[in-house]
Amino acid sequence: MRLQLQTWCEVEQYLEQSTGILIPIGSTEQHGPNGLIGTDALTAEKVAQTIGEEQGVLVAPTINVGMAQHHMAFAGSMTLRPSTLLAVIGDTVSSLVTHGFTHMMFINGHGGNVATLDSAYSEIYAKYSFASQECPVNCKTVNWYTGRRIGELSRKLYGSAEGHHATPSEVAFTYFLHPDHNKNVTLSPEQAPYGTIRDAANYREQFPDGRIGSNPGLATAEDGEKVWRAAVDDVYEKYESFLSEA
Repeated sequence: MRLQLQTWCEVEQYLEQSTGILIPIGSTEQHGPNGLIGTDALTAEKVAQTIGEEQGVLVAPTINVGMAQHHMAFAGSMTLRPSTLLAVIGDTVSSLVTHGFTHMMFINGHGGNVATLDSAYSEIYAKYSFASQECPVNCKTVNWYTGRRIGELSRKLYGSAEGHHATPSEVAFTYFLHPDHNKNVTLSPEQAPYGTIRDAANYREQFPDGRIGSNPGLATAEDGEKVWRAAVDDVYEKYESFLSEA
């Protein structure tokens, strides 16, 4: 149930039954030589929209550009400053609160968004705390790629080759979603090294092809379908629990 495809009348009817909503958030950034730049947003959006279709949960428009300054040395990457993303998240939540939504779960596909999401929630809650008012909204981040089922599946399929960035599980997910855009690329080395990063130049210097610890050459569309299903089950389980929280 995509918010964009509803009328205002239908949203009012939905709110009579539920005040929960899913908000997909990702990034537009490089994912190595064979990963799609839209990976983090495409996957988060698919997880959210599948839950919306199967469970009748309303899904807000996807926030496609996230906090990805460290990827800016790779062509095609885009980023918002943390302060900009804070404002986007805050205004998104405030808009939905106005209409009566109380439980907002951000389905996140990008690790670089986590700190800003947490800070945005704190800013929202602080506004009510300073005004000595009860906060009418509960916000939660669920990273689709860290669920129990996803962890078990990725370990079974890829072991240590899962890595930290441009992982075979997320690349496989996009290959399942967009089979016409699967890439056949020779990776050297097959599994990228591990390490830490700081800014964009530092990232490009240490990891010239954009991967960190991963071998996305293992990715297949068949695996991607399994990843998608595991992610949906993980996230919906957490959403059901979230709705019962005050």
